[in-house]
Amino acid sequence: MNIFVVNAGSSSLKLCLLDDANRVVAAEDLVGPDPSHVGDALSTFIDKHPKFEAAGHRVVHGGSMFRQPILLDDHADQALEALADLAPLHNPPSLRAIHALRSLRPNLPQVACFDTSFHADLPAKASTYAVPQAWRDQWGIRRYGFHGLSHAWASRRAAELLGRPPGEIRLVTAHLGAGASLAAVAFGRSVDTTMGFTPMEGLVMATRSGSVDPGVLLWVQRRGGLSADEVEVALELDSGLRGLSGVSGDLRDVIAAADAGNENAQLAYEVYVYRIQTSVAAMCAAMGGIDGLVFTGGAGEASPRLRADACADLSFLGVSLDDVLNNTVDGDALVSSSGATPVVLVVAAREDLEIARHVRGLLS
Repeated sequence: MNIFVVNAGSSSLKLCLLDDANRVVAAEDLVGPDPSHVGDALSTFIDKHPKFEAAGHRVVHGGSMFRQPILLDDHADQALEALADLAPLHNPPSLRAIHALRSLRPNLPQVACFDTSFHADLPAKASTYAVPQAWRDQWGIRRYGFHGLSHAWASRRAAELLGRPPGEIRLVTAHLGAGASLAAVAFGRSVDTTMGFTPMEGLVMATRSGSVDPGVLLWVQRRGGLSADEVEVALELDSGLRGLSGVSGDLRDVIAAADAGNENAQLAYEVYVYRIQTSVAAMCAAMGGIDGLVFTGGAGEASPRLRADACADLSFLGVSLDDVLNNTVDGDALVSSSGATPVVLVVAAREDLEIARHVRGLLS
């Protein structure tokens, strides 16, 4: 079964065709496609690569309703539409891609794969907010977690590299890209993660704030007269590395500016790394220890500097990088010092493979 994987993000559209051995037949990464042109982009790709039997879509938020991948139909579409406000920058693009592909291939089986599914069974102590019970009961307020497709793949791939069953090891997986989150994966299960009800909680990200005292949000609304929409835009698009540095949300630009003496960029990078370090320690506490730290995602894979700086103050956990391995790694590999425990690994993010695994499992 050839699988067409569609990953529609807030500002990108990633398309990938995998054959029955999970080899990449074709792939395209489109940055910033106009929402009205998603159908055209899909049509162009399909015209060039028409041979596939099913499609899998990454959907960021499944809410409390969708805990596993689902076969899409009109009823499921309506339920997903109702969840759009939980991830307003992420779920609507996925729905547009689903509808566009259905118009092109009406009889094609389409499967929604949710970033929240991997965290659906978080222990209650990790998933529960200390808010009024009415909020939790009526509105489903809880910590959902995200990047689940990436965390699931990274943890299984790390276990494979270590030659150990996933059920025997405790891993902290660090998905560090424009969005960023950590997960505590204990014996094959997610038991804690840094993102919460929305993808805004947790680590400092490219343009997202990460965790902020909710009192701050009330204060700026009252003092500054900001609307909820204005606060959302500020926290989603004008915060994080961009807001701290005043330079960019791109980590590479921030590091370059910091090295050139820009004090705001220096502070931005220090805050970014510090949040990673303290959150790694928190994930270890959730598992009672750690056997491996896994870096994945665009920055996690591509920046030896980030890995080295993030690990620098984690020596109390036993973390130790091999400088040569860290600076020359190419592909999935260990980068920790010989004999060091926990091990440190770099794993390429392959959400496409995780989506294809879900599609094959559901349709077979």
